Amino acid sequence: MNLFGFFKSAPDPSVISHEDFAEAVKAKSVIVVDVREPNEYAGGHVPGAINQPLSRFDAGRLPKGKPIVLICKSGARSASALSKARAAGREDVRHYAGGTMGWQGRGETTER
Repeated sequence: MNLFGFFKSAPDPSVISHEDFAEAVKAKSVIVVDVREPNEYAGGHVPGAINQPLSRFDAGRLPKGKPIVLICKSGARSASALSKARAAGREDVRHYAGGTMGWQGRGETTER
């Protein structure tokens, strides 16, 4: 079953669009995993996001039960974490390529 089936199609199926991501965050239909370091995460993160820094990232510790969206500052670390998650067999994971910079740049709020 494709857990991301409710999202609009995107050119790269591993990437979630801003519109779909914002809608999913508001609906709490995904688990957001921020892979930045704890000090970066503490400075502001997507509401409800949990922190699993890339420096200690273990795909086996990703939550289950809802699709996962990975995020970092600008998309590079979340793409790396996505590769690790896919290598571990997790197909219910995408990443938000805009990162927290893109999230805030679109006027979305963060929490501390």
